Amino acid sequence: MFFRRKKKKIKESIEITDQNFDELILNADVPVLLDLWAPGCPPCTILSPIVDEIAGEFQGRALVGKVNVHQHLKISNLFKIKSIPTLIFIQKDEIAERFTGLIPKPNIVEILEELIAERNA
Repeated sequence: MFFRRKKKKIKESIEITDQNFDELILNADVPVLLDLWAPGCPPCTILSPIVDEIAGEFQGRALVGKVNVHQHLKISNLFKIKSIPTLIFIQKDEIAERFTGLIPKPNIVEILEELIAERNA
């Protein structure tokens, strides 16, 4: 008899919009990772499932959100986005780190772990 392994359910990141940005990001009591992306961007397509995976791994310890910069210009302008994908790490309403381009998952995880440790210190 064969048993099928259940696939791990990955929690997707939250869609951040111009409308919910203040409520979700500015009032966050945990570190925030924002993935700023756009459709038709190959590096964004590569990074997207990694960000979703991280959202599942850090559920309850960090808020992981995605912003479509073509749809949400207020956020794009706020962060002065010139190139995508851009990852922005926010701690206590301040930008803690910012990267443009593809970033390896271990680097993203390390930064989030450091921000969580700082917050809990």
